[in-house]
Amino acid sequence: MSTAVPLVTVRAPRRGGRAVGLLRGTGPAGIVSAVVIGVATIVAVIGPLVAPYSATLPNLALAFVGPTGGHVLGFDNQGRDVLSRLLAGATSSMLGPLAVVLGALLAGTVLAVIAAWRRGVADAVISSGLDILFAFPGILLAVLAAAVFGAGLPAAAISLAIAYMPYVARVLRGAALKERSQPYVAALEVQGASSTTICLRHIVPNIMPLIVAQATILFGYAMVDLAAISFLGLGVQPPAANWGVMISENQVGIPQGYPLPALAAGGCIVAVVIAFNVLGERLFEQAQARP
Repeated sequence: MSTAVPLVTVRAPRRGGRAVGLLRGTGPAGIVSAVVIGVATIVAVIGPLVAPYSATLPNLALAFVGPTGGHVLGFDNQGRDVLSRLLAGATSSMLGPLAVVLGALLAGTVLAVIAAWRRGVADAVISSGLDILFAFPGILLAVLAAAVFGAGLPAAAISLAIAYMPYVARVLRGAALKERSQPYVAALEVQGASSTTICLRHIVPNIMPLIVAQATILFGYAMVDLAAISFLGLGVQPPAANWGVMISENQVGIPQGYPLPALAAGGCIVAVVIAFNVLGERLFEQAQARP
């Protein structure tokens, strides 16, 4: 006489939460940083639409003219309204780092989960490949990409995503290995759940706080690197509005006594980068503290 064994439904612990939940415990600095990021995001979306003047139409008669009525930040080296260029340039200045982070996170998460799940030879091969990519700085890859494919934001963003991917994969691999060893994974395997289902429905959601923290930290680095690439003339090309381009174009005004156009763009970059770094560090501490 056989005895039926009831099938026990295993529920993996859900450590991911909503965005509000992730912000809990970040403190006042984290909240302020989130507000700055939110404002920058809104400006990136609507900036070109609300810019009071043309961001590309020059008027050399107004070059480096200081703040005046209707132009609170004055004019740049080409006589273009600085505020309008800041608003219009927010789009590419935020969209470029976002593309870098999404590309690095997607590739890094996939490689990390595969390495943690397969282990053995797959883990060794992936780890060796990541070690090789660690040897290539992002700026160097961007210069090589510009030489091969031409200067522009797409080539720079792709090259930086490739350069950042090993850092994402290395951090997430450890977290994925920890999840892989949890009892609920073994129970799900016994019940016949596929590897893809376990990884997508349980392991990835459970390391999501760490993924979000990594994305926040990387965004600041990506913004600085893309601004530097645009400053070198290999990223966004003039006369398109971009904060890095604005610093490059208006640096000649600093020794001449007209620092506002360059400093305004630099101030925007510094404010956003600090906000992302502070928030990212707080989120990373929260993710590391989770059991």
